[in-house]
Amino acid sequence: MAARTDSSRSSPGRSASLARVLHADCARLLELYKEKESFLAEHGPEGPNIVAVSLSLDDLSTYDKLRLLRSALRECLALLRSVMSREEELGYSDGGQGEYESMRNTVRDRLEHLLHSTELLLEETRTSNSPQVPDGAVSVEPDEVDGAFQAKVWTYRVLQELVHWTRYTSQTLHILHAEWEAEGQQTM
Repeated sequence: MAARTDSSRSSPGRSASLARVLHADCARLLELYKEKESFLAEHGPEGPNIVAVSLSLDDLSTYDKLRLLRSALRECLALLRSVMSREEELGYSDGGQGEYESMRNTVRDRLEHLLHSTELLLEETRTSNSPQVPDGAVSVEPDEVDGAFQAKVWTYRVLQELVHWTRYTSQTLHILHAEWEAEGQQTM
């Protein structure tokens, strides 16, 4: 493992805290969307995840899980940006003044920050034998949306993905932080 400085020991802790806040924000964003589109509360779409991983996360080390989860979150960010663009095109935007749009922007910004911080964290921990996420390990269901109703359902599903993947990432970062803390205690 790469050598860590004292200041880098807290990197997993900071990333874990950010992921926890982001997960709560994503859950709140989904609730705001349900309030905005009340029909979805009764007829929420079901189905497989839009963002899927081809590897079993249970069989991976914490570091490898984080690499794969970071790839999934990168896809989620692309989906969120697509949703935001579509909402603006269809006139669903309130000019950024409403709570939903404000939270949506906060989620986007925090997700970008989390992706950056996990990239730095992975660079700190990269070793010569650290595998990269293989091509095709993360896939995204195609966005085939025709019409306003399908666009609203697609948005709902994207927000569900954000909740799902940020929860898993938050849990993984908390485990990584605990591992770093235990490793730091052993070397002292």
